Amino acid sequence: MKLFTRVEPGTSTVEISYNDNVFVLGSCFADSVGMRLLNSGFNVCVNPFGTLYNPLSIAKAIERLDSGRPFSKEECVRMGAGADLVCSFSHHTSFARADEADFLAGANASLQDAALRWKTCNKVIISLGTVWCYFHDGEVVSNCLKRPQAEFERKALSLAQTSAALRGIIEANPGKEFIFTVSPIRHLADGAHANQLSKSTLLLAVQDVLGPGREYFPAYEILMDELRDYRFYAEDLSHPSHVAEEYIWENFISFAVPEDQRARIAENLKAWKRTQHRPLH
Repeated sequence: MKLFTRVEPGTSTVEISYNDNVFVLGSCFADSVGMRLLNSGFNVCVNPFGTLYNPLSIAKAIERLDSGRPFSKEECVRMGAGADLVCSFSHHTSFARADEADFLAGANASLQDAALRWKTCNKVIISLGTVWCYFHDGEVVSNCLKRPQAEFERKALSLAQTSAALRGIIEANPGKEFIFTVSPIRHLADGAHANQLSKSTLLLAVQDVLGPGREYFPAYEILMDELRDYRFYAEDLSHPSHVAEEYIWENFISFAVPEDQRARIAENLKAWKRTQHRPLH
């Protein structure tokens, strides 16, 4: 008897090994996989501007990494909703600070390190969350910073626009290999149908740009089809549970990491977990 549908990721032609310099960008799923790679001892940089959800924001972040252009006072934005903190439309709110000087110091220190690592990386993992984008004065933003919704224009990218954004990233970085994935985290604010349209557009766009040096990992399919029971979701019923994250991670390792390096991952993760134990006395 077959009691569930097994999603077979296969074996990636783009391998992630301990000899690689890896860069991870994108949605919450990128944070999840990226931090596990980091804790496993890989040479990896994870979301140096914070979590990014849509293809245009990811492309804009990569352009910044390519140029290394420091963030300026003109890009500082005072957060809304009484937060009284300074951030920028290019950053997650975890970068927010009490004043411009502190924010710019932290943002530019992260940028300086990340730009160097971007130039030397040879493998890139990009996790796409949604085609919905917010624009402020015509420029795409990575975060609305709790400012009034009336300040922004919200648009969904078309398939052509999404494919063009991904193709632009690839063509601007011919020396890098890419693994794309579509985040299994559901964005249900507009309803289930709108979420499916968004994810479908991302899936079609990724399929459109696949080729030599570019692979797709089916994280979305694993959660939505193989782990379709709600016991594999967190309390918000949109994010995967810890068990689901671990299962998808194990599948990713089987997909992307050479077999002769997997024992090292297990050893490194055990060592990292030991460092997280707090002594009783």
